[in-house]
Amino acid sequence: MDETEIPTFFLCPISLQLMRDPVTVCTGITYDRENIERWLVSCKKNKPCPVTKQSLSHTDLTPNHTLQRLIQAWCIHNAFLGPETILSQRPIIDQTEIVRLLLEAKKFPEKHLKCLRMLQSISFKSQSSKNRLNTAGIIDFLACTMMLNKSQEVSNSGVIMSEVALEVLFHLNPSESQLRNLMNNEGVQFVEFLLLVLRLGQFQSRARATVLLKSAFEVAGPTQLSTVKSEVFEEIVRVLRDQISQEASKAALKLLLGLCSWGRNRIKAVESGGVLVLIELLIDASERRACELMLITLDRLCGCAEGRAELLNHGAGVAVVSKKILRVSQMASDRGVKILTCICKHSANPRVLHEMLIFGAVSKLCLVLQVEAGFKAKERARETLKLHSSAWRNSTCIPIPLLASYP
Repeated sequence: MDETEIPTFFLCPISLQLMRDPVTVCTGITYDRENIERWLVSCKKNKPCPVTKQSLSHTDLTPNHTLQRLIQAWCIHNAFLGPETILSQRPIIDQTEIVRLLLEAKKFPEKHLKCLRMLQSISFKSQSSKNRLNTAGIIDFLACTMMLNKSQEVSNSGVIMSEVALEVLFHLNPSESQLRNLMNNEGVQFVEFLLLVLRLGQFQSRARATVLLKSAFEVAGPTQLSTVKSEVFEEIVRVLRDQISQEASKAALKLLLGLCSWGRNRIKAVESGGVLVLIELLIDASERRACELMLITLDRLCGCAEGRAELLNHGAGVAVVSKKILRVSQMASDRGVKILTCICKHSANPRVLHEMLIFGAVSKLCLVLQVEAGFKAKERARETLKLHSSAWRNSTCIPIPLLASYP
């Protein structure tokens, strides 16, 4: 073996990369700490050893100092990629140090941001560091930070502190029970804090706030879901309009869809411009799941008179819904047909019926009857075509080959 070739026992069995912090699990196999921690987190149940496939009786990680010294000696001897790569064991964050930081931040407000920065760096290190933060009560500390920033006048330093606190919370990836506790104990303040970041934060912070807001409302109670403030819908719509990131847009769509099942939330979403922004996004949308989410949400909003009126007031409303039928997926086609059926049942007038003809909605409904489509979509298309047969049957806007399928 070439002396510069890395010995195989210096490599992590999971990633086949040089180990920087070798640790041994209870089966006797040695891994790099970061790789095995990531593996253990990804395994929800019955955590097995990646090499032996044996179930781990416990997940304690024992530092392998002998192998660490061998790797260090080899790196020094070979000057592997330069002296800066000489390995040093990653320091383990002591629990008392974290508690000291939390107490210092609470006792000295002027040091709050500095302590937050240090906690932020700890949250990036490893899963074990995150576990120590959670054990020290970091979630409660962040909740206090949120309430403090919300109660004080917003300033540049306050916004920066809010963004750092949000980043720490986001990287901790709070569990459902932790989010539920936040919503039960500090629900109003927590939502207000996220709205503050959505309103004043940078794009990345706004994206993280959107994801956390979606996760928080997924564990919220019926009272919280039915009394959502209009400001929440305004910020969700603004996230969609700004197209911050694909992840943020999908989180915003799912959040909007979930909230619109409760109380007067549909009307609040419509008044915040939800229908208009969905139509604008649908015009250029091509990704399948995004189109489906937009059409499902638009269908939910068209369940109220205000939503249907907004869709019909938009010059491209009927046209863009018709365009997506039979072009995206069966689910998208089903929702598109459902939207057109809802309009024809509850909001039809001569102008609307004429627009459906010239924008191709009627010919699309005829096509649905001819091709392979969902049973419900076919039934709705047939029902809609029959409902307004007197207005559409003799129109020259329906292509002659499709007239045979007209009910």
